[in-house]
Amino acid sequence: MRRVDADHAATTRPAPEVVEAMLPFLGEAWGNPSSVHARGEAARDAVETARLEVARLVGAQPEEIVFTASGSEANNLALKGATAALADARRRRVLVSAVEHPSVLEAARWLGEHGFTLELLPVRANGIVDPAGVREALGDDVALVSVMAVNNETGALQPVDEIGPLVHHAGALFHVDAVQAAGKVPLAVDGCQADLLTVSGHKLHGPLGAAALFVRRRVRLVPLVHGGRQERGRRAGTENLAAIVGFGAASARARAQLAAGGARRVEALGERLLAELLRRVPDTRLNGDLNQRVGGIVNVCFAGVDGEAVLHELDAAGVSVSTGSACSSGEPGPSHVLLAMGLRPEDAHASVRFSLGTDTQDDDIEYVAEVTPPIVERLRALAGRAIEKSA
Repeated sequence: MRRVDADHAATTRPAPEVVEAMLPFLGEAWGNPSSVHARGEAARDAVETARLEVARLVGAQPEEIVFTASGSEANNLALKGATAALADARRRRVLVSAVEHPSVLEAARWLGEHGFTLELLPVRANGIVDPAGVREALGDDVALVSVMAVNNETGALQPVDEIGPLVHHAGALFHVDAVQAAGKVPLAVDGCQADLLTVSGHKLHGPLGAAALFVRRRVRLVPLVHGGRQERGRRAGTENLAAIVGFGAASARARAQLAAGGARRVEALGERLLAELLRRVPDTRLNGDLNQRVGGIVNVCFAGVDGEAVLHELDAAGVSVSTGSACSSGEPGPSHVLLAMGLRPEDAHASVRFSLGTDTQDDDIEYVAEVTPPIVERLRALAGRAIEKSA
């Protein structure tokens, strides 16, 4: 049976060159980067090479990159570590957009239970934060603001370049979760004036188990994990050598593909898929802004059906999709992102996310566009009969 991965926003298949770069460090090149002998020094050199590539991807200096085990850990380190290190006790408010990844929202809620006041920044119906609203919410009591660069469920491009200067003018720290943006759009920590920025390897055809937090030089950080002096004392624990090497290779690959126009190709495929779904499936609409988004993420509402049912039917047909964030897949209820955009719960439940990547092919789009309409039609018919029986 044909298989089509249309769930790249959840994770991506490691690229062949990434696997090739990792293999020696799973075998003869094993070593502890903290050891002072030759094997340890070789491992440390490999980590520092990867650090340089990640820094280049986001426009930072290598010493500003802290490796972590996941984007969720990096987000927690950003919010908890930076606020714990603040010297100004008057700054006790944290502003977070209502459509953030669960790792940001839950870390912010934890802060709200430990001496800080959490305020959620609303989004417009297109899922985008209004910079004017951020300006109004800011004050000299704000410690940190966190707004993601690209929403993982709708692909919405957030105006972080506009928000960053507002945050700094108010004297607060600015964190950007760029996990979903890396490899899809160019990143520059100076462009958005980020103090902290998160990226993750497995979202850009790297391995699971390696992510990074950019920490601007002047920003103090209290570590979440205490122990050794790894990562310049900001994250203890022996580094995941092979995964970090793979992350570095994936970062170099992503930067090269961006320069070569690879992201534009994915955008075009996404626009084609959206057009086909809107044309072939009646009562379908896009969730989010048609223009201010990453085109490779297509979140649509198939009115009158259950999104989970569509997911399982598509999976049986060989197409992998999602109904929202992979980290929220076990949570009951509709997507918090779609609800924050003003969707009715039944419409949020009827929504499905298709997400494409650099390995998506033209005929993949045609296959998805062919198998989806009859699935939605059949599920709508079943739902209609169920309503008739209950009447």
